[in-house]
Amino acid sequence: MASRNELRRFRANLADERHSATIYETLAGVEPDSERRKVYAELAASERQHAKVWADKLEANGKRVSNRESAKTFLMRQLVRLFGPKFVLPTLAAAEFADRNKYAGNPETAQMSADERHHASVVQALANGDRPEPTKGADIAQAEAWHRGVSSGNDLRAAVLGANDGLVSNFCLIMGVSGAGTGNRAILLSAFAGLVAGACSMALGEWLSVTNARELARTQIAKEADELAHTPEAEEHELRLIYRAKGLDKDEARRVASQLMRDKDKALDALTREELGLDPSELGGNPWTAAAVSFCLFAAGAIFPAMPFLWATGKSAIVQCVLLSILALASIGVFTSLFNGRGATFSAIRQVVVGLIAAAFTYGIGRVLGVSLS
Repeated sequence: MASRNELRRFRANLADERHSATIYETLAGVEPDSERRKVYAELAASERQHAKVWADKLEANGKRVSNRESAKTFLMRQLVRLFGPKFVLPTLAAAEFADRNKYAGNPETAQMSADERHHASVVQALANGDRPEPTKGADIAQAEAWHRGVSSGNDLRAAVLGANDGLVSNFCLIMGVSGAGTGNRAILLSAFAGLVAGACSMALGEWLSVTNARELARTQIAKEADELAHTPEAEEHELRLIYRAKGLDKDEARRVASQLMRDKDKALDALTREELGLDPSELGGNPWTAAAVSFCLFAAGAIFPAMPFLWATGKSAIVQCVLLSILALASIGVFTSLFNGRGATFSAIRQVVVGLIAAAFTYGIGRVLGVSLS
């Protein structure tokens, strides 16, 4: 008979495998490319096999296995259907990378452990826009590729955190002004000022971040081009090492590197992508687009706590502001569960609690200042 901790682990593993299987099945259903669709279907079948292992263990211990879909799975499925595979793939790749060793060290789950590591490599390739062709050196380059391809390009994560910044900052600002005992007009003016100022600050920060990243990338590429022109032997040696790490044998790596060096543009492109981890066609994205998106996301979150003061006054408006902000915080918490590895309920409750503590703190400060200045 399994212990309580083991049963808890069985249920958690079962939920994770079913979640992954459902998402891969959804991806297979909306993916237009036949090869990728086949890959998603194979990944889903593998995850279903893993899920059956944990379901069988639970049933063998006399525990009922529920087929109810979690809120996290439902939300991810809707995002896939609304925005397509590219929007959720970075989040999915990050989750697979984080879980790639969760079955390691246990002889009973050795095959599942190998499957999970393979899944992480395949989904990473899909997230980066590559054809998922397994190679001998895939695991060697996986860690660096994950940082380059996932953490920097996770649109879902950026969207959720941007909206969260706007929501929490304006919620706290409104609570602070409300605590000082000001009227609706002053609260609305403060909320609007906070929304515009915060959104402009976020947009400017994002513009500077992307612009600086692009300038740094251009400088690095220029240095690489200079090295390619003045020390071609050293750069060819670097290319050979890169392709050896990717799984090619010594002779094949030498042949590929030598062929690339015949065309300096292709050699520079390869070194830029493989050594610097940069995509020459993007270089961090468009700073103006990034600024506009950041502005809109912050504003979208910041408007929620301000809305009740448009139609209500006094304590009624404050109560509605708190309730609407709690609902928005819980929704953001559910979204964060898609990429933090925690359950939707836990993430929602944590988000609400932290947000309310921050708002209560600023309300208290506003109350003290309002009394002392009156």
